[in-house]
Amino acid sequence: MSINVTIYHNPRCQKSRVALQELEESGEEVEIREYLKTIPTVKELKELCAVLNIKPEELVRKTEPIYKEKYQGKTLTDIQWLKALAEHPVLIQRPIVWKGNKAVIAREAGTLAKFLK
Repeated sequence: MSINVTIYHNPRCQKSRVALQELEESGEEVEIREYLKTIPTVKELKELCAVLNIKPEELVRKTEPIYKEKYQGKTLTDIQWLKALAEHPVLIQRPIVWKGNKAVIAREAGTLAKFLK
């Protein structure tokens, strides 16, 4: 069976663990990408935003201390946000599930089940 779903996963995050469990129970062949260990490049993040159909700033976790210290209240270009996310991957929303030409930020209950249908 070939891998057809990738999850950008943080094992310390409850919502990420729940999403991974849902994926494993769905029978999908899953590639687990621990993005804090294998940090996405600016190019990968740009592609991910395109697939998610969002601006890079929408991928930012604005509750993180590093956001509040370095970025809150600033206006950055898309490329500056992409570079910030690559430099500080803890800022990346999670979990992100990517399948084919579609992706979803699976934070809310039911989002992933709907996405996999």
